[in-house]
Amino acid sequence: MRKIASTWSAAVVGVEALPVEVEVDAGNGKENFVVVGLADTAVKESRQRVKAAVWNSGYFCPDGFITASLAPADLKKAGPCFDLPIALGLLACSGQICKDRLAEWMVIGELALDGEVRPVRGALAISLLARERRTKGLIVPLVNALEAKAVEGVNIVPVRDLREAAEVIEGKALPLPSEGIPVEEKRKREEASVAVDFSEVKGQETVKRALEIAAAGNHNVLMIGPPGSGKSMLAKRLPGILPRMTMEESFETTRIHSVAGLLRSEDSLVRERPFRSPHHTISDIGLIGGSANPTPGEVSLAHHGVLFLDELPEFKRSALEVLRQPLEDGQVTISRASGSMTFPARFMFVAAMNPTPRGNVEQSTGSQAARRYLNKISGPLLDRIDLHLEVPAMKHEHLLSEHPGESSGTIQKRVESAREVQRARFGPGASIHANAQMGPRELRKRVPLDRESKNLLSSAMTDLSLSARALDRILKVARTIADLARSEKVLLDHLAEAIQYRTLDRQIWG
Repeated sequence: MRKIASTWSAAVVGVEALPVEVEVDAGNGKENFVVVGLADTAVKESRQRVKAAVWNSGYFCPDGFITASLAPADLKKAGPCFDLPIALGLLACSGQICKDRLAEWMVIGELALDGEVRPVRGALAISLLARERRTKGLIVPLVNALEAKAVEGVNIVPVRDLREAAEVIEGKALPLPSEGIPVEEKRKREEASVAVDFSEVKGQETVKRALEIAAAGNHNVLMIGPPGSGKSMLAKRLPGILPRMTMEESFETTRIHSVAGLLRSEDSLVRERPFRSPHHTISDIGLIGGSANPTPGEVSLAHHGVLFLDELPEFKRSALEVLRQPLEDGQVTISRASGSMTFPARFMFVAAMNPTPRGNVEQSTGSQAARRYLNKISGPLLDRIDLHLEVPAMKHEHLLSEHPGESSGTIQKRVESAREVQRARFGPGASIHANAQMGPRELRKRVPLDRESKNLLSSAMTDLSLSARALDRILKVARTIADLARSEKVLLDHLAEAIQYRTLDRQIWG
């Protein structure tokens, strides 16, 4: 008599998890084991892993023709997360565990040949799906337990191996405790998080002021200066002055890092703003995301954090141009033959570059080689960068000074205060959380201009040949400067300071 057992699992598509019903049938016929349901190579190879894990866990694998079906059949399945549900289905259809009990659970996990359950990607997204579907519980690898338990209202059951998973189904085993981060490890991480501080930056007060403005309004920044002027050092300290992550931001960022397989096993959520700094040899797909099974790129991994591109002109022109959509829309849409997929990508873009190919300011920026170097960055990309900063070479007296600069914590308090003003202005539930996200209509409403302000902007646009998009950037930055000054209105001084952060590109590019 043929027996069919089923349970639930999930396929991660983009950053979302979709339900997958795993059905296993074992019956008469020539001995074989097939997996159907638009499965990729990693899923099809589960046949060998499952059979070895079943035997090595002390169970038997039924003879005859075995079919594992993953429904819906038109949804592409990728990765090894279906190993454990297929193995449990095999045990259930052969009468070794109760198939009715198995049908109540959602199960994920990769199997080793000895039956050990290995971690999988996307546990947080799958946990959210389990809560939505109101399953009896979600059986996960022990390593994924903290991540999955970040979702409230779900019965998360971590297991170490196939035998423990089978005993949980039978009600013979208690859920394993998921260990938190040891106190010593927490202390080391806290020390590491404060090790990179703005107080270590000597001099560069003008640049630090501009970066504070950028952090307060989530504005994009381009720093240009000779080697050794501290551009990279300043960029790496930016996450330390950004506002602390909200729970919603932490959830969104964690889902992306979980899908990409970058979440540390001892972490339940990403609580520090990500800082991504890819090498200039990165491909378009590596930066924006994609491949046959689309995965998040660097722009999505930097969601709610900082994307830093050092030596900006060294990046491929095509890679830089694909940044224009996420900089404008806060998301990336990847189209493939099977359909389109959207990844969130709302990040603070920070770039650094030398003024000339050799890096020294003394070399003429009007030379043909320098022109070719600078023209690698297109005008439309520059228009999407709010602040253009000149970072001068460090002076000896600053380098030798014993006086520490202002700490990141002190700057962060001012930044958070300015963000609170912005949240109150836009109101609860608004899609806009920072000044940099304002559209033209919102901008005109929030930054009314008097006659003197309009005359100043008109002169600046004429003298600096600024585009309409550059004008909007100036108004956004001016609004942030006013917020830092706790000023309800954008004054002439605020506009003048914002304009000075747009002059660098025109002085050099002409």
